[in-house]
Amino acid sequence: MKTINSKIAGLFWILGLFFISINGNSQDNKLSRQEHNALRKAQLTANFNILDSLLNAKSFVLEADYLQGKYGDIIPVTSTLNFVKVDSTNGILQTGTTSGIGYNDVGGVTAEGTIGSWKLYKDTGKQTLRVQFSLLTNIGNYDVSLWVTPDNYATARITGLGPGELTWRGHLATVENSRVFKGRNTI
Repeated sequence: MKTINSKIAGLFWILGLFFISINGNSQDNKLSRQEHNALRKAQLTANFNILDSLLNAKSFVLEADYLQGKYGDIIPVTSTLNFVKVDSTNGILQTGTTSGIGYNDVGGVTAEGTIGSWKLYKDTGKQTLRVQFSLLTNIGNYDVSLWVTPDNYATARITGLGPGELTWRGHLATVENSRVFKGRNTI
């Protein structure tokens, strides 16, 4: 009985020393507030530069997590069916649902066409990017205002010749890494 108790006591001592050594090492790895802020700032600067090159290359997809209407109503959506895609001189605006009922066979509308004017604005102080471009499609002409923050949060407000507007809210992805599904062109 004494050998079992002494073996258990020895095991507890070894485990206790093990946890003390882990605890001691974990305190060395903690960053101070200044170090954490400097690291975060460096990450945001790197993200800003990557997003800047992505927008300059005109090769990206805004995969929407939410659509927002003219009066501010926000609807969660499927990002693979709701997107704004820019690939060189071509662009696609698409809305869709998983029901598959709609003009484009994915529950919404698909407008594909060529990009007209293109203006890129950089705010290096706030590390934000803004792009304004026009998209000439077979169902109408659209003006797109896209804002991107360094943490890859993107918002695109789409207006046409009519009084309505629709806003896509989501994140940017490269064309190669995007998993969007384009429906049939409307009309």
